[in-house]
Amino acid sequence: MKAYQYTVIITYVILSIMPFHLKAQSFATNHKGYFALSSYVIPIGTKAAYIGKVVSPTSIEVMNVKLIKDTADIFNLKKGELYLKKNKRLTRFSSKVYGVDLLINGTRVSFELIKDNFAKNKVIAHRGAWKHTGAAQNTIRSFIEACEIGCRGSEFDVWLSGDSVPVLAHDPIIEGTNVEESTVGQLSQVKLPTGDHIPTLYDFITVGKQQNTTYLVLEIKSSQKSQERSLLLADSIVAMVHRLKAQGWVEYISFNYGVLQRIRQLDKGAKISYLEGDRSVKDISKDQLSGIDFYHYCYQQNPQLIKEAHDLGLTTNIWTVNSEEDLMKYYHSAIDYITTDEPEQLLYIHQK
Repeated sequence: MKAYQYTVIITYVILSIMPFHLKAQSFATNHKGYFALSSYVIPIGTKAAYIGKVVSPTSIEVMNVKLIKDTADIFNLKKGELYLKKNKRLTRFSSKVYGVDLLINGTRVSFELIKDNFAKNKVIAHRGAWKHTGAAQNTIRSFIEACEIGCRGSEFDVWLSGDSVPVLAHDPIIEGTNVEESTVGQLSQVKLPTGDHIPTLYDFITVGKQQNTTYLVLEIKSSQKSQERSLLLADSIVAMVHRLKAQGWVEYISFNYGVLQRIRQLDKGAKISYLEGDRSVKDISKDQLSGIDFYHYCYQQNPQLIKEAHDLGLTTNIWTVNSEEDLMKYYHSAIDYITTDEPEQLLYIHQK
């Protein structure tokens, strides 16, 4: 077992015995948005490597940025852009996470930067790695399994509980319990057939941050009650991600275009992809989203879709691809990522 896996498991155990009220806390939303970075990932092996630039949530230009805390003493700031110092580079033995504080237009903001040890493959495990592992979908255990087998990302779904706490679930009703009508305390008592429990997003991100091999691909579900509640979920999620300094681990997806527009409004540096194939790549690019994450039928209908998206600087993902023939086909295509219930099989293709 790798060292980070021990850390992940220990964190999971600690969270399981932590007093529940500490884990169900809400995070105040900053409706004006957040200062962010265009990237939080530090390349390995490159001296003076470029990391990312400071971005503002508003049209106001970031005029005055100072690096005021760098405990590792390895970073340099030039005109609002972060680099490693000229004589500094990361190796595989370097630390995993580095903290920096910036003074941005008079506001002190803390960030965590991540050594780029993320898997270099196309594999996104759909709701984690569950099909051949015995773990339930959308649980911490299925995420850990996805990390252990080496997936580039692990997708999961998030709803807002009846008392406004983000929790993981794919369907609006799970084991007979309506997620949006139940408190997070009630949801914590729901036992899945595998013995797993419904995790809060707070728990999930806390565990996810203990590793730097697998991205957290977070799908925001649309409320069955109202669009306002969907936007409240988006606000709550972005607030939590920033408070936990997890921006470098989390990518956002949704079928709800308004939700993705809200996330872009709050965080100009977030990685955001649209799931519904009902908008053109030109519109998606114009609205400053990061990519498309379309059903495989969309790519079959338009063989030029991948090229059209790439020409506009958008990333491309396809869901949900499970047959061996399709996995092979799309792995050898120009598509960036493939969401699948068969991550083990796709990884086998990758390793061949």
